[in-house]
Amino acid sequence: MIFAVGCDHAGYPVKDLVTGALRSLGHEVIDEGVFSRESADYPDYAKKVALDIENGRAQRGVLICGSGIGVCIAASKFKGVRPAIAHDVYSAAQGVEHDDMNVLCLGARVIGDKAPQLVPELVKAFAQASFCKGEERHERRTAKVAAFEKENFK
Repeated sequence: MIFAVGCDHAGYPVKDLVTGALRSLGHEVIDEGVFSRESADYPDYAKKVALDIENGRAQRGVLICGSGIGVCIAASKFKGVRPAIAHDVYSAAQGVEHDDMNVLCLGARVIGDKAPQLVPELVKAFAQASFCKGEERHERRTAKVAAFEKENFK
């Protein structure tokens, strides 16, 4: 699978953990930046990752900022992009399985010192999860969300 990864300056310390975990699982990574701790605006990098997904260059993405909130809000403005914040393994997998989440958003300042242990676990849970196709309740619910998107993204 191809993953697009992006972050702002606050997420930069976690980005290498994310890309390393994805590559160790055998996935291809499109690194959309940032490439230093110099101040950067999170919407610019959320847009790059969201467009990779919207245009089919990547199947999933991971975005990192200080809280995870800013990148999540920015990425949600693109058609077909379903981001969510997950700082626990259950949510990282369940978001894909039940809600067809395709962008994992992380808060580097939320994860803090736990990052070296937690990030690989979160990335693995997200990357290995699959949407529960064939489960009527999940398909019905995600279809409703897709209808909202169709109505509002013209």
